[in-house]
Amino acid sequence: MNYYRTLAFVLWGYMTLWFLISWFKKRNDVADVAWGLGFVLLAWASFFLSGGSGPRGVLVGILVSVWGLRLAWHIHARHRAKAEDYRYLAWRRQWGRWFYVRSYAQVYLLQGALLFLVSLPVLMINRRPSGTLSLLDSIGVCIWLFGFLFESVGDAELARFVKDPLNKGKLLRSGLWRYTRHPNYFGEVALWWGIWLIALGVPGGWFGIVGPLTITILILKVSGIPMLEKKMAEHPDFAQYARSTSVFLPWFPER
Repeated sequence: MNYYRTLAFVLWGYMTLWFLISWFKKRNDVADVAWGLGFVLLAWASFFLSGGSGPRGVLVGILVSVWGLRLAWHIHARHRAKAEDYRYLAWRRQWGRWFYVRSYAQVYLLQGALLFLVSLPVLMINRRPSGTLSLLDSIGVCIWLFGFLFESVGDAELARFVKDPLNKGKLLRSGLWRYTRHPNYFGEVALWWGIWLIALGVPGGWFGIVGPLTITILILKVSGIPMLEKKMAEHPDFAQYARSTSVFLPWFPER
């Protein structure tokens, strides 16, 4: 069977399984946990499907696994012992009797398609194994590491802030959140551009730019920053925070 078609079939089965889990648990936010783990699955499925793709395939497999497993655990810990995420609760009310049909199509299948697109640099690396690692790979790893640290530190700062009862009703404006309103989103985008640089080491790897472009557009224009900013705008201090702090790219806050 065709390499990409086989991986798409594997991903369809994976997302369908998570849909069934959501049906059983009666909460659709398990899709957020499935997101990071899906990348890990595709990375190693493509690696073994191609018969092992050399040091570059091992490298991106490790990078994607570290990122995906950390993200999945972080989201699981954040959702644990809480009600379903507000976005999915709103859709549950809006979609009514069509909730499960639309959930399967608009949450799980659509997310699977986007996951596949973002993964393209990794899939291309494993499809076309090449020689030894180069300087470009080192630059890509450095950018990935920078993005990973930015995302994981930003997540940790927010989790610590939310857990402190003294911060109830307050807006986090310290640490990395002082330089950008969305350090975790910035970090995620940055690390995928780093993986794309690694993909440039294989023939035709430039086409993998579809991956980082997709995640950048999703976060900047679709389901990332726009949805979260709309919710944050309800906070009385948000307008001043928005005026003084960069929305995405880290920069020094204005006085």
